[in-house]
Amino acid sequence: FWDFLILFFCLPVVIFNEITKRRLLGDVSCRIVPFMEVSSLGVTTFSLCALGIDRFHAATSPQASTRPIEQCQSIIAKLAVIWVGSMTLSVPEILLWQLAQDTSPVSGVVTEYCTMKPSSNLPESIYSLVLTYQNARMWWYFGCYFCLPLLFTVSCQLVTRRIRGTAKSDCRGAKHGQCESHLNCTIIALTIIYGLCATPENVCNIVVAYMSPDMSKQTLDLLNLINQFFLFFKCSVTPILLLCLCRPLGQAFMDCCCCCCEGCGPDTSSSEGSADSKLKTEMSSSIFFDKPRETPPPLLALGTPC
Repeated sequence: FWDFLILFFCLPVVIFNEITKRRLLGDVSCRIVPFMEVSSLGVTTFSLCALGIDRFHAATSPQASTRPIEQCQSIIAKLAVIWVGSMTLSVPEILLWQLAQDTSPVSGVVTEYCTMKPSSNLPESIYSLVLTYQNARMWWYFGCYFCLPLLFTVSCQLVTRRIRGTAKSDCRGAKHGQCESHLNCTIIALTIIYGLCATPENVCNIVVAYMSPDMSKQTLDLLNLINQFFLFFKCSVTPILLLCLCRPLGQAFMDCCCCCCEGCGPDTSSSEGSADSKLKTEMSSSIFFDKPRETPPPLLALGTPC
């Protein structure tokens, strides 16, 4: 959902600014766009950490195949911590950026751009905190939004593989282990995509921090545009990757699309297909939510095991 917000709001603003050299929504977009982009990094970072913890708990559970399904209140609490925490850590971006204007010496056209300069009208205590954040922004980006999710995911995967390598299981346990391995591959793929898209931004931040006086404004704008391009690319690829790798999620998404296109009215010709699809979705969804199965499904002979 946050990736959708980035593509829906930030991408048109950036494209409009590159074409017209005017900032859409003026000073408001200069503050909101960086806030949403940094919040997106935080949401992805903390979500990967939460997924790593979940896979570690699934691997260390004494009875992984009968692990109870997680309550909705617990999931909402985790999402609230991730979203509120990410937006709280991104609040300094609102106070750091402001709109500026520059006149081209060649064409004489006035162009608008966003500059990283705290407003002098801020209270002294807040102004000093924003300056401290600006000075430590590069290493904060590199440590929290790049190293943390990569190291956390790698550590959880290594520990999980070590535990599963030494565990002995029966036939059902082997199937469950195969499903857990599929989930681990999904998390690794998400981490790789995030790492590849976040690497250019961190490299550019380090280069700009140490070579900014020797670089022209056009070069700095180009590096900033490259960073935003990789962010938009990550926001576009991540949902597609989730829908392709997570089969229950992809099947549910396709069912919703078909329902919206063909109508949700009762149809005798599609009742059997929908029932079979529902059975398969319920069976495969237990892979992702560790739903206990005290009794076998009533139509097990007609369906396919996970």
